[in-house]
Amino acid sequence: MNIFRLFGDLSHLAAIIILLLKIWKSRSCAGISGKSQILFAIVFTTRYLDLLTSFISLYNTSMKMIYIGCSYATVYLIYAKFRATYDGNHDSFRVEFLIVPVGGLAVLINHDFSLLEILWTFSIYLESVAILPQLFMISKTGEAETITTHYLFCQGLYRALYLINWIWRFYFEGFFDMIAIVAGVVQTILYCDFFYLYVTKVLKGKKLSLPA
Repeated sequence: MNIFRLFGDLSHLAAIIILLLKIWKSRSCAGISGKSQILFAIVFTTRYLDLLTSFISLYNTSMKMIYIGCSYATVYLIYAKFRATYDGNHDSFRVEFLIVPVGGLAVLINHDFSLLEILWTFSIYLESVAILPQLFMISKTGEAETITTHYLFCQGLYRALYLINWIWRFYFEGFFDMIAIVAGVVQTILYCDFFYLYVTKVLKGKKLSLPA
């Protein structure tokens, strides 16, 4: 494992922890898209089915289980424990417009036409757009809490570091995965505007707002 993948994993884990702490400490899920969190739960579930068939390392297994567990914990907090604080009116992105095309693309373009491979590919494609309901929600409300922006920044940083990881692996290991790279590029592009606002506003103590 190279340092870029390690820090990408840590950034991803930090994003998840930040979000869970935000909800738990404030006793509120205001400003958080439950739809994005459902999509991430689907991503981790379909991607890590190999937990049932293979063992790579203790680190690998532990991280997968943490991602799955935390994603479902987040969904539970939003839709059950703190449901009264969930803003369903603004969390109105039509996720079927993401799931259906992504599912079709996974069937058509994959490395190996098998159930596990199709589901893995589906998870890669879906992760690249899973944040859209959250960004759409921020756009509708016009602003985001600082802690939510930190969560989004760590999510975007994780994907950017993973792109560097793929480049590293290509040059030093000869490994190249076009599906993961293209999906990673798409996901990183979606964060670009947010990154700019994060650096120019949030880090300077200003409240982040997006045009509606």
